[in-house]
Amino acid sequence: MDLRTGAYLYNYQGDKYFIPASNMKLLTCYTAMKYLGDSLDGLEVVETRDALQLLPTGDPTLLHPDFAYQPVYDWLCKATKPLQAGAQRWNGNAWGTGWAWDDFTEDYMAERSALPIYGNLLTVSGRSGEKQVVPASFTSVITGNNQTGYINKLQRTLHENRFTYAATGNSYKPVTIPFITSDSLNMQLLADTLHKPIHWQQPADEATPEPEGNRTVIHSQPVDALLRIMMHRSDNFYAEQALLMAGRKRFNDMRTASVIQAMLEEDYSAMPQRPRWVDGSGLSRYNLITPQDLVWLLAKMSADFNWKRIAGILQTGDAGTLTGYYKAYAGRIYAKTGTLSNNIALSGYLLTRKNKVLAFSVLVNNHQAAASVIRRGVEQFLTDIIEEY
Repeated sequence: MDLRTGAYLYNYQGDKYFIPASNMKLLTCYTAMKYLGDSLDGLEVVETRDALQLLPTGDPTLLHPDFAYQPVYDWLCKATKPLQAGAQRWNGNAWGTGWAWDDFTEDYMAERSALPIYGNLLTVSGRSGEKQVVPASFTSVITGNNQTGYINKLQRTLHENRFTYAATGNSYKPVTIPFITSDSLNMQLLADTLHKPIHWQQPADEATPEPEGNRTVIHSQPVDALLRIMMHRSDNFYAEQALLMAGRKRFNDMRTASVIQAMLEEDYSAMPQRPRWVDGSGLSRYNLITPQDLVWLLAKMSADFNWKRIAGILQTGDAGTLTGYYKAYAGRIYAKTGTLSNNIALSGYLLTRKNKVLAFSVLVNNHQAAASVIRRGVEQFLTDIIEEY
């Protein structure tokens, strides 16, 4: 679609539904850009006469290695009143609808939670006899062999936090695996890192009121810093948590289904076809959307936000998950990839040789070729359009 005229240059099966994979992150990205403000709400604190009550916000950056600056942690280190936690706005599922359960050891399927910490991932590195464990609290539940190589493989018991490793690697490389989260466990991990206690009070029920007192929101990272990593790395965890955070900000409800329903009924109500949208990341094969919907969304994003911001979030040629592709077209394509086995997607913007700005979406489902063959075919199609239009 030519964004200046709204006219389609090409529209083949644009009204058909496809599994979009990580192209669903475009819907999440717009939601976050609109509702999360400039900086992430890292933690909400209610100060009473005797204590500080911690209310998680879903911020995925707490003690995450992507971010050296940790204002929430620094603030809590300096706090002098006792720390308490209990009442949560979170009652969702750790996994999204339709996620593949047998991927539970893959780092791209970290659990969702109200208070993520360390990316909800366990990281182990080094050799068996001198291994480094983050969070360190898990050290006692990790076992392995006496091999002399570097740790290069981690496994976890399905229903509990017990881990085993293999140490047959030839070089140092940290290995990550999701751990099973809970409100109380993640608070305990935070307490262990702070080296100060957090008194946990289990709420009596969902109707338990939040504490009264002076409220403070501690901001953590710039929103666009999170979104840039989310889109360039196609980070599922960041996408899921960004959607939850937007739900809290806009609807005071940290449930994926609630914020999705609200967005479809309000901001996305004019989409040409109503998508089936079930998670923030696109990890689920239950997601269904049409190319026309994605082009509509890209047009809306272009109208609602300035181009400098959009270009700063989306990856261009030979960057992020587009590395190795569109090498001669950096600055002429800004797009989001999507990949599930047998499914390839790419949607974004083209800046053509004749200075047209086009929104595009290419969705390919149920192929049995090598993914690289499909990607190269899409690359040829889109670069021809850049050159000819």
